[in-house]
This record gives sequence, structure tokens and C-alpha cells, in this order.
Amino acid sequence: MALIRVGDKLIDRNRIDRAIDRILDERRKGRSQQEVAEKFKIDRSFISRLENLGEVRKGGTIAVIGFPIGNKEELHQVCQEEGVDFTLLLTEKERWAYVEERSGIELVNEIMQLIRRVRTYDTVIVLGSDKRVEMIQALLDTDVVSEPIGHSPLRQDVYYEPEKLRALIRALQGR
Repeated sequence: MALIRVGDKLIDRNRIDRAIDRILDERRKGRSQQEVAEKFKIDRSFISRLENLGEVRKGGTIAVIGFPIGNKEELHQVCQEEGVDFTLLLTEKERWAYVEERSGIELVNEIMQLIRRVRTYDTVIVLGSDKRVEMIQALLDTDVVSEPIGHSPLRQDVYYEPEKLRALIRALQGR
């Protein structure tokens, strides 16, 4: 138990954390600030201030997809630092392993699920060969920002400048 003494009050920090988790869970489910405030018997303005304290960015959701990427760890780190909602970066070896480890029907089902998931994001940044980027644009019913990294077919990992990705993400976020 994490108890904190504030004047003559003894405060349970874990209790506060659990309450905040429940409040944010209700908001994540789509309930309005007013509905959540009434449920927890708190002021709506408290919920607004709580959200403002933790806000990383405003704006639409962003996904980044790229293959074959030679510096995927660096790019993944940039995505994490910039608050990207979904990241899928694969090296050439990982891309082939993904295909070879699945039966035809498993591969089709997983790719369909991945397409469904990626379509839920407002903007998708695609790092890939010119033909792959074009195909992904045709499949997604969302705003696709294409970043061709070479001509098809790409058979080896490609280095993509991390700061170029950072600048692109920030531009999309309006920063």
C-alpha cells in the first residue's frame, strides 16, 4: 500500500490510481466526460484536467507500416516517441518468415485481419517499394501517406532516415 501523508489526511496512492484507471476506461468506451463525472460523483472539469495532464497529442490516429526495413528498431523508437498508435515494421528476413510459416488460408486470414485493423486508423504511413505502396493505397479506405523506399521488387533491407519519419509524423500531427 502506498500511503502518503498530506497534512492531517492519509492518502492511498493505489486507490487514486485505480480510480483514474476506471475513469479513463469509461472515457475510452465512449462515454462523455459528463456521464463519467456523474457515475463517479466528481466534477466534469476534473476529468477534463486529468485528460489534459496526460495528453500526448491531439488529432487523428496514425499507423506506420514498412518493409523491408533495415533500421526497424530505430524507426520503431521514433514511432513510440511520437505517439504513433500502431507500428508494423519488418525486415526482409521477417517478411519472408511471416509468409513461409503460415498455410495459404492462414496467411490470407491474417492479412485480411491486418487490413481491417489498419483501416481503423485515420492516417497510415507506408514505407515500401513503389508497387507495394500503390497496392496498399488501393486496399485501404483511409488517408495513406506513401513513402516509396525503392523500386519493386525490393529484395534487401532499406535504411530509412529516422528524422525524416519523425518530421513526417509531426507534420501529420500539426506540430
